[in-house]
Amino acid sequence: MNATARIGVDVGGTFTDFVLHDPTRNLVATGKRLTTPDDPSEAITAGIARLLEETGLPPGALHSVVHGTTLVTNTIIERTGCKVGLLTTEGFRDSIEIGKETRYDLYDLFLEPAPTLVPRALRLEVPGRLDVHGTELKPLDEDAVRHQADALVAQGVEAIAIGFMHSYRDPRHERRAAEIVRAAHPGIAITLSSSVAPEIREFERISTACANAYVQPRMLRYLDRLEARLAEMGVTGALYVMLSGGGIASVQEAKDYPIRLIESGPAAGAMAASWLAKQSGLDHVVSYDMGGTTAKMCLIENGAPDRKFEFEAGRVRRFQKGSGLPLKVSVVDMIEIGAGGGSIARVEEGSGLMKVGPRSAGAKPGPICYGRGGTEPTVTDSDLVLGRLDPSYFLGGEMALDLDAVKRAVTDRLATSLNVTADDAALGIRRIVDETMAAATRMHLAEKGRDPRRYTLIAFGGAGPVHACDLARLLKMKRVVVPLGAGVASALGFLVAPPATDLVRSLVGRIERVDWAKVAELYAEMAEEARALLTGAGADPATIVFRPAADMRYVGQGFEIPVPLPTLTPNASDLPAIRESFLASYRERFGRALDELPIEALTWRLAAAAPGRDIDMKGANIIEGRTAKRGTRRALFEHHGWQDCTVIDRYALAPGASFAGPALVEERESTCAIPPGATASVDAFRNLVIDLPIPQEATP
Repeated sequence: MNATARIGVDVGGTFTDFVLHDPTRNLVATGKRLTTPDDPSEAITAGIARLLEETGLPPGALHSVVHGTTLVTNTIIERTGCKVGLLTTEGFRDSIEIGKETRYDLYDLFLEPAPTLVPRALRLEVPGRLDVHGTELKPLDEDAVRHQADALVAQGVEAIAIGFMHSYRDPRHERRAAEIVRAAHPGIAITLSSSVAPEIREFERISTACANAYVQPRMLRYLDRLEARLAEMGVTGALYVMLSGGGIASVQEAKDYPIRLIESGPAAGAMAASWLAKQSGLDHVVSYDMGGTTAKMCLIENGAPDRKFEFEAGRVRRFQKGSGLPLKVSVVDMIEIGAGGGSIARVEEGSGLMKVGPRSAGAKPGPICYGRGGTEPTVTDSDLVLGRLDPSYFLGGEMALDLDAVKRAVTDRLATSLNVTADDAALGIRRIVDETMAAATRMHLAEKGRDPRRYTLIAFGGAGPVHACDLARLLKMKRVVVPLGAGVASALGFLVAPPATDLVRSLVGRIERVDWAKVAELYAEMAEEARALLTGAGADPATIVFRPAADMRYVGQGFEIPVPLPTLTPNASDLPAIRESFLASYRERFGRALDELPIEALTWRLAAAAPGRDIDMKGANIIEGRTAKRGTRRALFEHHGWQDCTVIDRYALAPGASFAGPALVEERESTCAIPPGATASVDAFRNLVIDLPIPQEATP
């Protein structure tokens, strides 16, 4: 039997989602299981085994498994990584603690700084120095490297980060130090700042190296265990991972640079939405992924999400910029807020106001309705009280929900304190979480100069379709698109995402004076590395497409902007085109540009990608000969009260079907709530397209 089937696995904070696709059999199947936080590989292997059993495929039929995980993020947030040591240039051991010398809250006298991952006692200095041009000012003291490494190992470190001044310009001192440490301590994990983030600015570069070292031993154990368990099942296909920038990479790259996976799960959702947008011919889309722990929103234009090249992890204040660890990694540009199905509602003492999130019930104990020990009302619990969820059809009927227990808890913990009914308390939970998501989305789009009214909302995730229409109404959007299998759409993203990577090198200079021969050398080096990485991820080298760019600014400015370059081998003859590209990018971002000022480039980037795979969802999960209407159920809609809703079987909806709200469209992993006045239809790709009533605007 040919191994042509692929499985995408998204490990979330509450659920682990699965999508299986086999093109030779025109087969698409989905699954969802509660995540096993103590060992995520348990849920992964159990879910894969079940999918194979349901589809009748043997393990040998799997060509590959593509997955993403929250393990890196959780390790940094929870501070459960390994004991890390840092070897750095003499005189600079405190640079990662000094940081940028800024305060994320100017007026908080008791400000808690973002804690470093490496305590001062484990940050040791080594004599040796390169200047900004890579010229050696002082030779590396190899005896000191050996002595300091011995001292760190004696203190019990599992990993060592090596970060020297100006190593982005010339990594020879870091590489020699690594050779010395490996020779003396072969089993130690080593991260070089010049390998994980070869960019200017030593604070961010060394912070990234420390974070990579901090999570690497745990990630190595996890990936080794997952590979072993898949092999025990008889799976001979390759294991791939999703990078934070939305590309598929080999498992070896994940082991070497696990910090590049810090946003792998959310990135998969954005890639799924991008694929759906291109498939449906939508140019302006907001991707909305609401799971059990968080909600993620991402702007998608012309079939691709925005990307950025820096990220803050483990913030002291979750949504306060500057309160976390700065990382130099490529990530899909999105907002992530603590608004998921498991977000806990509470009445604050003193103010008497109800708050929802960011604290989540997670998979253990989970919402009250799961019956796994949860005692605090959550967003999922409120959806159950409001009739949006069927207590006997959650996860396709596999998991019965306890409505009576939820009503008691909502009454005792919320309604009594607020002096309202249980229904009003549940509706209040929904209002708060919807308004929170809407406010965050408005701000995200406003920062980019975009008007949400001109965009279509693509909603997915276990809780996304339940809240999508209310969120769109608050944003004054006219249309919502919900894909088939919306509850596991992020897992679909793993299967349609292309093998891709982003590489970077820094070389600072005014564009009319830069060493173009050196720039060409850097791009040749990056292209060779990209080919090797993507070939390891299963790509055909002949299909790889390169997109060069540079981070540029006016001379004297503090920060730069990304600018596309006209050719893969830019040279002095390209200066007019490069200058015009910078001015166009600057005008797009700031509304104006100054033609006469000198321009400099700091960092040279290369994005490399091979074509992703397509999936035909038209024939997926169709149930022939069954009527779509299941019956009716009462549900509470804001501004409309309790309504008798038509309950519709999602799998019985064929392309061309249409109906009007109020309706509840149910599938195994999610439910879509369609309000009164809205109309819904199924397009050729079996997406549910919901047109919302346009609110009557007051005329001037």
